[in-house]
Amino acid sequence: MEVILIEDVPNLGEIGDLVNVKPGFGRNFLIPHKVAIPASSKNKARLEHEKRLVSFRLQKAKALSAEAAKQVSSLTLVFARKVGEQDKLFGSVTSHDIAQALSEKGINIDRKKVVLPEPLKQLGDFKVGIKLRAAVTAEVKVQIVAET
Repeated sequence: MEVILIEDVPNLGEIGDLVNVKPGFGRNFLIPHKVAIPASSKNKARLEHEKRLVSFRLQKAKALSAEAAKQVSSLTLVFARKVGEQDKLFGSVTSHDIAQALSEKGINIDRKKVVLPEPLKQLGDFKVGIKLRAAVTAEVKVQIVAET
């Protein structure tokens, strides 16, 4: 029996997959629990149409993310911090600071998307990754200078 999954099923498939199952499993479990629908010609056509719509939305989102990546890559964020002996910072520059500086420049990014393994605690120039989408990342230049 062929069914189209409308939910992820472990060891069987993901949403939108067309799978062959034993008739009893499909009839008695998958369809009554609304995990799958029968693979009729009408349902197959609807599935193909929905896949085309999803792929179109993904392409559009990737294009917008690529444009945002260009915009982010062209920026240089400058942070002025108090410095002690041997150019050590009092405090640090964190992902929250970077996200806030980007939002001031008109780019709203969640702080969790800033790829910063540990806070920046020294003067200098750094490149920090920004994860815009699963496949699109950008690097923003961060410059930490001594406060005067």
